[in-house]
Order: sequence, then C-alpha cells, then structure tokens
Amino acid sequence: MTQNKHQKPDYRHSCGWNGLLGLRKNLEPLKQNIHCDVTIIGAGYTGIAAARRVGELSPNSDIVVLEASSIGEGNPGRNSGFLLEVALAHDVDKQNLARMQQCNQLIQQAMRSLRDDIERFKIDCGLFHSGTYRAAASATGSKSLERYKAFLDAAGLRCDTLDTADLSSRIGTRFYRKGIYSPHCYLAQPAALIRGLAERLPDNARMYENSPALGLERKSNCWLVKTPHGDVLAKKVILANNAFCKALGFGQERLVAMYTYAALTEPLDAFLLAQCGEDEQWGVLPAHRLGSTLRRTADGRLLIRSLYRYEKDCNASDVEPELRSALTRRFPQLANVPFAAVWGGATGFTFNAAPLWGELRPELYISAGCNGGGIVKGTLFGKLLAERTLGHDTVDVSSLFGTARYMPPDPLRKLGFSVIAAVERFRARAEV
Repeated sequence: MTQNKHQKPDYRHSCGWNGLLGLRKNLEPLKQNIHCDVTIIGAGYTGIAAARRVGELSPNSDIVVLEASSIGEGNPGRNSGFLLEVALAHDVDKQNLARMQQCNQLIQQAMRSLRDDIERFKIDCGLFHSGTYRAAASATGSKSLERYKAFLDAAGLRCDTLDTADLSSRIGTRFYRKGIYSPHCYLAQPAALIRGLAERLPDNARMYENSPALGLERKSNCWLVKTPHGDVLAKKVILANNAFCKALGFGQERLVAMYTYAALTEPLDAFLLAQCGEDEQWGVLPAHRLGSTLRRTADGRLLIRSLYRYEKDCNASDVEPELRSALTRRFPQLANVPFAAVWGGATGFTFNAAPLWGELRPELYISAGCNGGGIVKGTLFGKLLAERTLGHDTVDVSSLFGTARYMPPDPLRKLGFSVIAAVERFRARAEV
C-alpha cells in the first residue's frame, strides 16, 4: 500500500475568501470502518460534480466523499473565482479549430449546469456575468493577445479590442497598453460557491471532512482507502484531489503542485472606488501565464494574484511585498490600503496543460491537472468521469483535451522548473 501522511496542502495561512463568510459547522471526520459502492477522494468542483452525477445515474448506489480539509479552506475556495466559458489562452489551438469548438461547447454546457445549480439551490456566491479582460503591458504580451484574439475570431466568439484609454475607463488603470474583452466569463466568491455545492449532495451521498486519504490498495476486488481514524472499502474509487493524488502513488510522473498567491484588500472607500473604473465588477487575466490576475469584487475590494512556488507553500511575509508592488504599479492610489488577507493556493499543472483523466487501474478513476481552469473544467471533467465510472458512454476527454505528458522526476523536474520559470519570469516581467 502507498501510504503518506501528507495528503493535503500544508497551508500556512487561512483562505481569505473563506474568512469573509460566516462560520459553518464542519461535518464529522470518518471515525469507523465502512464500505460503499463509490468513494470519491476530494470534495472540490471535480469531486462534487462526480458525486452529483453518480447520484443522478445510480440513485441506489452508496457514495462516500472524503475531504482532506474543511470545505472552503481547501484549494477550491482559494482560487480567484473566474468561471470561464471558453478555453484558457494557453489551451488554444487555432490549427485544430473544430476540436476546440467541441471543447468550448462542453465547457459552456458545464457553465450552464453550474449556473442552474446555483439558482436552484439558492447558493449565495455572488455569481456575476462580468465577462473578462485579458490585458498586456508589454509588446510581448500584446503579441500573445493578438494570437488569442485570432483564435476567438476564428471560433466566431465575440471579443472587443481595447487600448489604454478604454481600459482606464473600464477598470481604472493605465498600466496596460492593450486589452481584449470577452463576455464569456462569470465571477463568483469561490469559497461560498464550493460551500454551497458541498451542502447539496445527492441523498445517497455522505461526506466526511478532515478525512485525508492516507493510503490506497486493492483488496478482494475492492479498493481499501485508509484515513486517520477509519477505512473505506469501496467497489469503485474516483481520485479528484488534483496534484495531491501523487501522495497516493498516482500521477507522480505527470503532475506538479504549483502554489500561487493572492492578496485581498479591505473594502475601498467611495473616493478610491471611483478611481477603479466604471465597471462595477471586473476581472483581468494576464497576457502571460506568469503575470498577475486582478479582480474588483462586489463589496468594493481588489484582489491581486501572482507569483509561483514549486510544491510548497511559503509565508505571507515572503510574498506580500511583491503582491503590494504589483498592485501599486497598477493603482498607485492604493499604496496605503491594507490587505485583509494574503494566502496561497495549490494548482495541479501538467507539462502540456492536458488533464490526467480516465481509468488508472480496474475500478480506479482519476481526474487531475486542472491547469488553472478548475471551477468549470473541473465540474465538466467530474461529471464525465462519473459517467465513465458507471460504464456509460461519454465524451472521449483524451481526444478532445489531450493527455498529460510525462515529466522527469525530481531533482531534474525541480531544476527544469527553476530554469524555465526564470526565463518565463524575465519574459513576463512587465506583466507581473
């Protein structure tokens, strides 16, 4: 049996989004040995979608969901809250447009399903159809935007090209020289969203929080999942814990956990808020993936997300000065606005931005490697994986979205990351 005590991120700071919400009563951890039909490891967007789909297709199945931390504090609550309806810029492939259009159709269906669930369950997560800006501060970044716009145009997807004055009017900064606005995005409070979804599992599903999977082994045609205080014997297992499946012995050669960092300001006063553009809410994605992401929230805060660390979290004091610098380069007037929270979040990356998805072993299934598109794509991949798990005909994810490629092991992997990251940071220096 592969067993490891570190089955969840060792976060040094609580999630800022979750801290804005009221306290919730955590579900009890698993404290006994149980058995079930399907165990899902990870209660993020992928795991929740998988549980819901198994419940729909097989209402008599007994489903167990294991969450390593508490809902809202884990990775799903730590992202920037962008719900994109089209491929990320680093996913696009203009030469294979028909395939990309199929991908976008599936992503849009997943977004509609999420929106319907939010309305049906009355989840108060501030879902807002804002669209999204992609913006560049350099000539290199502008070229990246031109390539992405060419893809959107070829795909028949509406977008608007913006100059510095346009961006200044809409989002309040003259930092960028060029931008693209696309209407194909929603914004949400991610901790509120995952908490709301997790509270509305199907009737045949039960969840245990603070119950990390410590080991996984095949036993008597079933899978035995070990947790700190109890074991689960399941006929089928779905791994939906992203890069942390590596600690269970799966995906080590194809996944890496990258930590990124966010800071959320205190609410701005009316004078400062009036200088942050005419859009009541907005989100900006960088032209380079190592650049900075920004949001203006419904309650008048600004969020900035940037920086990368390899496989390990770090202290807020190590990243806060860089986040402050990135924010004030765009909004000098906010230099003295305090941060309400600074935190890190782990993202599962693959070498070629394709997921690790499908059946790994008999009755053991996986969806990992969200590559920064976790909410909508994670929901889609979880739903489709549930269908595959139950033997239903479903979309061939590998043919549409690709398959995660091999990466060499550490220390070569870490060395390679350090070299590539240094080069890319230099290229992206104007976008950070």
